[in-house]
Amino acid sequence: MSSWLEALFLGFVQGVAEFLPISSSGVLALLGILLEREDAGLAFNLLLHAGTFVATLIVLRNRLWAGLRDGFQACRQPSLFTQTPGGQDALFVILASIPTAVIGLRLRDAVAVWSDSLFAVGIGFALTTFVLVSTLWAPVGEKQHPGWFSALLLGLVQGCAVAPGISRSGMTIGLALFLGVQRKRAFELSMLMSLPAVGGALILEGQHALGELNDIPLTISASVVAACTGIVAMLVLRRIVDDGRFSYFALWTGPLALGTLALAEVLPP
Repeated sequence: MSSWLEALFLGFVQGVAEFLPISSSGVLALLGILLEREDAGLAFNLLLHAGTFVATLIVLRNRLWAGLRDGFQACRQPSLFTQTPGGQDALFVILASIPTAVIGLRLRDAVAVWSDSLFAVGIGFALTTFVLVSTLWAPVGEKQHPGWFSALLLGLVQGCAVAPGISRSGMTIGLALFLGVQRKRAFELSMLMSLPAVGGALILEGQHALGELNDIPLTISASVVAACTGIVAMLVLRRIVDDGRFSYFALWTGPLALGTLALAEVLPP
């Protein structure tokens, strides 16, 4: 990492783009290509994600605690998975995590290649835009707890969102709305189901990154910025989803998709 300013800026971008449906992977990949910026390193990137992981824990602490409490109790009494709100959340997250893990591991090597391609990033932004705009026609949801098939389907699209330009929150919240889930719950479930995916990635990659951590004060500062910015971004997103204005984010991703695809045509590969 070349400077404190760059590190803190990347922390800010991570905090905003991780939660708002604008694709943090796509934004960071685009910045890396256009600025010809060297990769900040695995350890730095992981700690940025650790910052936004903590932000999720803080904002959803009540739902998370209920899910853990009822989920552990349900391990001894399985009926609680369907009889308690926390148990239903726990079962939803478990089911959604299965396809996410399978697809995420399968696409892991391809993502590195796609992240260096303006065309691939642009297609990802375009797909995100399509999903955001389509929520204008989503029904007003009434479900608090979607069924097992919906959980697997949401886990499937979350796994596909490892591709740069495809927003995880955009795909999962958008699909949840179409599946008839209440707006507030669509937000909560989207954030809850991200925790095992992000936490698992931190554990898997963290063991390889510990030896790469160089400037500890700078990296921790960037991680704190990502966490603080992420908390604000989550609160803003929750309000926007609840107000039925989720599709407005297409005003950002649409031009970004067109601009990225145009650059892909004029810049050398």
